[in-house]
Amino acid sequence: MGVNTITDVFFDLDHTLWDFDKNSTLAFERIFEQSHPLVEIDSFIKEYIPINQSCWKLFQYNKITHEELRYNRLKHSFDALNYSITDQEIDRISDQYIEILPDHNHLFEGAFEILDYLKSKYKLHIITNGFAEVQYKKMNNAQLTSYFTTITNSEMAGVKKPNPVIFEYALNLAKAKKETSIMIGDSLDADVQGALDIGLDAIYFNGTISDNGLNIKQITHLLELKQYL
Repeated sequence: MGVNTITDVFFDLDHTLWDFDKNSTLAFERIFEQSHPLVEIDSFIKEYIPINQSCWKLFQYNKITHEELRYNRLKHSFDALNYSITDQEIDRISDQYIEILPDHNHLFEGAFEILDYLKSKYKLHIITNGFAEVQYKKMNNAQLTSYFTTITNSEMAGVKKPNPVIFEYALNLAKAKKETSIMIGDSLDADVQGALDIGLDAIYFNGTISDNGLNIKQITHLLELKQYL
């Protein structure tokens, strides 16, 4: 596909534009300082990041509920640290976390620069599996909303990436054609393969700079998108 045929660019939000891990760490730091000072934040985050990712993957394929996701990622992280905590307290931390998380708005380096660059050339859109209310808060607080013509979340579409229905929903909402659109995201499974499976081109944001040996378009820094767009 020639770059000059692209009219619409779709982005994932978390781990692609919005620095989830950094913002998440800051949110937990605030919570633990107030109510669990014995939890060592770096040790907790080291456990939490892969546990959260595996929980999201299960949620993505409807193997656990929203409530189970919110509970399990904390319960399993505390268990990994052998930190004793009640279910009631886990629920309280879970609520605090969702409330505090959008207050932290670190974006990946180059986010505003690349969005300014792209906005003059294309219509920009978001497709996210995140929960609608939290995602809107994140985008507003991070001053991202004005860049995007449409925002599709899994609650609106009724399914999550990589289900083809959410991509079709987003394309319809954007009044865009898949032949002249491209998807950018950090998940090989949900964003890249999900898009490619319906004939939508994709670019993998390889933020961890892992050597995956895959023959796909990929970047390790957002400004590298200028090579493709």
